[in-house]
Amino acid sequence: MTYVGRFAPSPTGPLHFGSLVAAVGSYLDARASGGAWLLRMEDLDPPREVPGAAEDMLKTLEILGFQWDSLLKQSSRLEAYAEAAERLVRDGAAFPCACSRREIADSSVRGIEGPVYPGTCRAGLPPGRNTQALRLKAPAETLCFQDRLQGRICQQLARDIGDFIIRRADGCFAYQLAVVVDDAYQGITHVVRGADLLLSTPRQILLQRLLGHPTPVYIHLPVAVDRNGEKLSKQTGAEALDLSRPAQTLWRALRFLRQEPPAGLEEAGLAELWAWAIEHWDMEILNGVREHAID
Repeated sequence: MTYVGRFAPSPTGPLHFGSLVAAVGSYLDARASGGAWLLRMEDLDPPREVPGAAEDMLKTLEILGFQWDSLLKQSSRLEAYAEAAERLVRDGAAFPCACSRREIADSSVRGIEGPVYPGTCRAGLPPGRNTQALRLKAPAETLCFQDRLQGRICQQLARDIGDFIIRRADGCFAYQLAVVVDDAYQGITHVVRGADLLLSTPRQILLQRLLGHPTPVYIHLPVAVDRNGEKLSKQTGAEALDLSRPAQTLWRALRFLRQEPPAGLEEAGLAELWAWAIEHWDMEILNGVREHAID
C-alpha cells in the first residue's frame, strides 16, 4: 500500500506551535515511509475564517521547508459533501432536525462533548417545524478502533455523543462529514493529527462505513499544552510561529515530539535538519502520550 498522508489546517488565524507539531509529525511519518504528503485547507466555516489566513499558512509552511504534493481547498468540494449528505438521508442513516441549541441543552443529558441529542426529530419533524440541520443517527453499539499510538479506543456513540450534525443550520457542512468525504477522495491511508481529535474518530469511522469508504490508519500525536494544562489553540490565544529563525522553530517541534535532534542542528540549515529528522523519525517513543507541555 502506498502511503498517503495529509495536513489539514483551518484558516482561522496564523499557524501556532500546536499546529506545527501536527504538521511536522504527519510530514515526517509520510516522508519516512516514502509516501505522499497532501495539504488540505479546511475553509468550510466562513464566519470563523480570517481574511488572508490561508495564504499566510502556506507561506509559513514554505518558510519552514515543508513540500507538499498537492493542495485541496474544501470550499471547492461543496457538491461532494451535499451528495454524501443526501445519500445518508436517502439511506435512512441521517434525518432533518428542527431543534435549536437551547432546546437540546434544556432536554438532554450530558455526554463526553456536551448535551446528547434527545432524539426529538428522529421519527420526523414535529408539526409546524422546519429543518434546521441534518443529523446522523448514532447507533447503540460500541465502536472501537486501534490507534497506532493511543491503543484501543472505544466509544458508545448513542450514549457518549448522540445523533450528531452533518450539516449545520446555516447550511455549512460539518467537519465530521467533510473530512471523511475528502479522505476517501484523496486516497488518504494514514491520518496523523493531534490527540484533541481522538474523540471525533469513531464518528468518522461510522461515516466511512455508511458511505462505503475505507478506514485509514489513525495516529494521534500528543497535544501541546501550556503550563496551566490548556491546549495551545487560536481560541486560547496561542502565539503565531516565530519565523525569524525557521530552523530553530522546527528544532523545537522535533524536541516536543521527543526526537532529540543534536544540539548543533539547531543552527543548521533547514534542508540538513529535515534530512536528519526524516532519517531518524521514531514515532513509537510517543506511545500512549496524549499531551505534553511546551518548554
